[in-house]
Amino acid sequence: MGSLSPVHWLIVIVIILLLFGPGRLAGVGKGLGEGIRAFKKGIGDEDEPPKPGEDPKQIAPKTDAKVENKAS
Repeated sequence: MGSLSPVHWLIVIVIILLLFGPGRLAGVGKGLGEGIRAFKKGIGDEDEPPKPGEDPKQIAPKTDAKVENKAS
């Protein structure tokens, strides 16, 4: 009763494919991969300087709103 053998994993994969279908599983895999890539990029951006072709102003969000100081 230890770990699962390759036959058990094959049965589990077949059942999952029957329940969700290959199209939905491909979408889940794609979304998961994009999420991991975005996470790694977000972690790496803090330590790395901008690349030569990148504009540093595009990295930081621009705020065009003017704040007026009202003295009462």
